[in-house]
Amino acid sequence: MLKWTLVFLAGVLVGANAVYFVMTRDAPRPTDPLAIERAPTPAAALPGEPAAAPAVEPIPAPVPGVDTTRNSPSLPAAPAVVRPGGLLVPVEGITASALSNTFTDARGNDRVHEALDIMAPRGTAVLAVADGHVEKLFDSKQGGLTLYQFDPAGRFAYYYAHLDRYAPGLVEGKRLRRGEVIGYVGSTGNANVDAPHLHFAVFVLGPEKQWWKGTPINPYPLLGGQ
Repeated sequence: MLKWTLVFLAGVLVGANAVYFVMTRDAPRPTDPLAIERAPTPAAALPGEPAAAPAVEPIPAPVPGVDTTRNSPSLPAAPAVVRPGGLLVPVEGITASALSNTFTDARGNDRVHEALDIMAPRGTAVLAVADGHVEKLFDSKQGGLTLYQFDPAGRFAYYYAHLDRYAPGLVEGKRLRRGEVIGYVGSTGNANVDAPHLHFAVFVLGPEKQWWKGTPINPYPLLGGQ
């Protein structure tokens, strides 16, 4: 009888140990740092199921007073338009308010005016619009008696056309002062003899500094026209 009692007790002990082992073998140990700090690994997607989307880090909200664009590439600045300043109305007695903007007027079927026509009686004095020098005196079929003046820096050419005559002593290379008389209003060239006027133009010179060639700009605002 005693023998069977001992066998029974031994079986109970063995069974209890087996149950304890099964219950505790997968439980994380409290002292294992990985069991405490490591985030669970996402389960792999089953065949035919979409994978779980990765976590997206939120974009921080802008902080007031902090420039977040200082490291951004800046856009290139627009090139500045170079224009002469302080030009005088080139016909004596004519004010800026009396000018008409004829720069874009049509001339024939294939060109525009690209200049101002300043109407005045024949013989009215024509004045240098700025300091500079006489680059070229020229008698052309269209412009009649003309004068090309360069500014001191050689950036701009001022063109005076349809002159009745030049001022005494005017020669190529002569230094000019703003307001100096350089000629007189007329109608030479292809101008209407009944409508004497000064044809005045401004050109931006190229690197070759050719008196007959340049990029025209509107003289109207440069002379104070509104």
